[in-house]
Amino acid sequence: MDSQFATAMSRALEQTRAGNPAEATRIIQAALAGGGAPQADTVATGAAAAMPRQPLPGIEDAEVVEVHPPRQPAPGLSGLSGLKAPHMQQGDLQRMLDNLGCMVPQGLNGLPQGLPGMARTTAQPPVPEGARYETRSFASDHGTRDYRLFVPSDRDGGPKGLVLMLHGCTQNPDDFACGTDMNRHAERNGLIVVYPHQSRAHNAQGCWNWFRPEDQRAGSGEAALLAAMAQAVAAEFAVPADAVFAAGLSAGGAMAATLAATHPDVFAAVGIHSGLPHGIAHDMPSAFGAMRGQGGRAPRKAEGSVRTIVFHGMADATVHPSNAEALVAAAGPALRGTARREAGRSEGGRSYSRELVEAADGTPLVESWRIEGAGHAWSGGRSEGSYTDPAGPDASAEMVRFFLQLGK
Repeated sequence: MDSQFATAMSRALEQTRAGNPAEATRIIQAALAGGGAPQADTVATGAAAAMPRQPLPGIEDAEVVEVHPPRQPAPGLSGLSGLKAPHMQQGDLQRMLDNLGCMVPQGLNGLPQGLPGMARTTAQPPVPEGARYETRSFASDHGTRDYRLFVPSDRDGGPKGLVLMLHGCTQNPDDFACGTDMNRHAERNGLIVVYPHQSRAHNAQGCWNWFRPEDQRAGSGEAALLAAMAQAVAAEFAVPADAVFAAGLSAGGAMAATLAATHPDVFAAVGIHSGLPHGIAHDMPSAFGAMRGQGGRAPRKAEGSVRTIVFHGMADATVHPSNAEALVAAAGPALRGTARREAGRSEGGRSYSRELVEAADGTPLVESWRIEGAGHAWSGGRSEGSYTDPAGPDASAEMVRFFLQLGK
């Protein structure tokens, strides 16, 4: 942790203890934006500075899009319970984050919102006639998690695949299923969908612990647990071994990137929305730095051949868009093919660019979608769920297309 950030966190803690959360909020906002501790009359914007993008090999660089704050607060990626800055007593930092989460009306970059310990109330996602949407629990040597299971109505010939859907911080499976509308796409394409639930018992803000070394390894922690869960459900429904996929938003996107790196033998492709590369962080300071686009540790290069599709809003003030570039850079060396670039506009009016690498037979290997004007939210999602951007291109539909599209 650099001295400016440590000083800012200490000052924020002092203000929280003194019953002045507004001033603590301003201090943390400035620190996360890279400005250190603000003066008393300074209001931090919390927006990350734009950074140049590195195109895929053979692709002409695109115009740099100006970064604007998102229109809605972000679910955040922190959930950094059990980690602390120097001079803080055990538990002080988490109490500070929890208190601020209750009191900040517009949120902080990367910090959660909502009342600690309270789950978001959501409607149940629609279930087509003949389909099933069940609550289950999975236990392994690496832990236990509840999960929601969607089974499509028409399974003649068996399911076409399985998608492990990893929600973001402060979300839950029902919320995520509603917002992404993934069940509708699964019904149409004959897919099993598994929605694991990261409860507040395992992370104070319901985040997947993407930044902890023990959860970034193939044989331990949440990476091992989630891979085992996907394998168990796939075996139950006789899902083809080459048709198991993972996708996630925010902290869930970062965990999907970890699953691609740690279990290339389990997952044939992953979808990462507003996430970060595997191994770019190892503790709280490095996590905040990576979210600001200032990762001090280079992401680990992929050794397997897991196909990867990335979505990121260019106005994301929670996870800097440069993380999308890092995700492509990590996946690209293992997946070489012909690169090209396209541009378009969604039905909702969002302009986007798409950079992709295809194999000789047309199989999509790597795709990166950059969506202008979009913040930290699931592109093309439904407003019934949290942290969605209905105006954007449909990330769920594009991920399913990417997962199932193979060369001829």
